[in-house]
Amino acid sequence: MTEKPDHKAPHNPPSPANWRQPFGMILIMVLILLWCGIVASMFDWISELNFWLQLPIFIFAGIIWIFPLKPLLIWMNTGSFRS
Repeated sequence: MTEKPDHKAPHNPPSPANWRQPFGMILIMVLILLWCGIVASMFDWISELNFWLQLPIFIFAGIIWIFPLKPLLIWMNTGSFRS
């Protein structure tokens, strides 16, 4: 009787706990809330504008908050702000 070869996947130990990821997630939430507060505080001024002037402002406000998060996400995963 022949024995079956053992085809187990190599054991990869889990990576050590990383404090940067939970701290980074909290910082991301704080930054998003801060950005929402800035945009909401300008709402009275923006709401007085014509729709066609409001549109690019809200598009800009809805997209621009993403760019500061890229270095933060890189730092959370690598420990450095540059990839």
